[in-house]
Amino acid sequence: MLSRSIGIVKSIDRAREGACEITVEVAGQLRRAIAYPNLTASVGVGDEVLLNTTALDKALGTGGVDFVMANLSDPAGEQSCDEPGHIVKARYTPVQHTVLSVEEQDSPHRAAIDDFETLNGLPVVIGQLHSQLAPACAAVKRRTRNQARVAYIMTDSAALPIAFSRLVSELREKKLLDVTITAGQAFGGEYEAVNIYTAIIAAKEVANADVVIICPGPGHVGTGTKLGFSAIEQGEIVNAVNLLDGNAIAIARISYADERQRHQGLSHHTLTSLGFVALSGCTLVLPMIDQMRLCMIQEQIAHSPVVYRHKVRILDGACGIAELQEKGVRMSSMGRSYEQDPEFFLSAAAAGALAAEIIINN
Repeated sequence: MLSRSIGIVKSIDRAREGACEITVEVAGQLRRAIAYPNLTASVGVGDEVLLNTTALDKALGTGGVDFVMANLSDPAGEQSCDEPGHIVKARYTPVQHTVLSVEEQDSPHRAAIDDFETLNGLPVVIGQLHSQLAPACAAVKRRTRNQARVAYIMTDSAALPIAFSRLVSELREKKLLDVTITAGQAFGGEYEAVNIYTAIIAAKEVANADVVIICPGPGHVGTGTKLGFSAIEQGEIVNAVNLLDGNAIAIARISYADERQRHQGLSHHTLTSLGFVALSGCTLVLPMIDQMRLCMIQEQIAHSPVVYRHKVRILDGACGIAELQEKGVRMSSMGRSYEQDPEFFLSAAAAGALAAEIIINN
């Protein structure tokens, strides 16, 4: 069900490329909202806007804000269809729009995609939550002394506009991330790709990445069932990386702060994605943590199909955490900070450390 309201823009609170955070007054109540100028035209103080209020009305975690559907004070906007590109994203919705994807004939990168043969062992780090991106990036940069070029591929299993992510903007600003690619129905990256395969190819052949990190955008769907969660794509992406002859590295989702039993230690999301969906091998990286907690995770792995199909490495993720702390990047996932849930962030950093190790040794 779609909920809508009309309100007046009271303030422009924060702007970044592709997104504008605003405060809107609706029936005397102030509400946080986001406008995507490329989709719905720019907004200004005093403008009357139509909002999608579904997430806040239902108290959903998805977004946690209202979204501008249209600027009623400027309904025509300043949009143009003159830009190149014929691939439609957000298809068959009121905000469908065209992008220039790396695969299409008009793209200057078409030949590079066509001529691709192999990733030749390119390290590809595969996460399950958007909050794993920062520690993984930071560990690669720290361990390679900022020499590695890092590409982020955002999948379409969560947020679709990359502009929604404050984190990506901050990582780019602080030079912890070099280039972005949006795959499938996700959009707004520096490069656009039709699917995960061509996105990975573009990371190597077009973006010249030394390391690729793949995570969804902000937001995540979980139902408590064995297969009903969006991060199950981790296993599918492992298969894709191996088909392209890359070096698949899986981030383990680890927590001792999550009260839900299915996410205690090594999350069932990781165990299912790698033990059931991934049909080819990867390296699952565990962080150096308290010995008793590490033993619990190793026991979980020993009693799952993961033990038969994948390699397991234990690496120190502290380098990535130190890099983020020095750069002033705040770590947060599911409302928990690094101090509240250190194993979660150390795990992602450990995977980034392995990617850096591969680069250094080659």
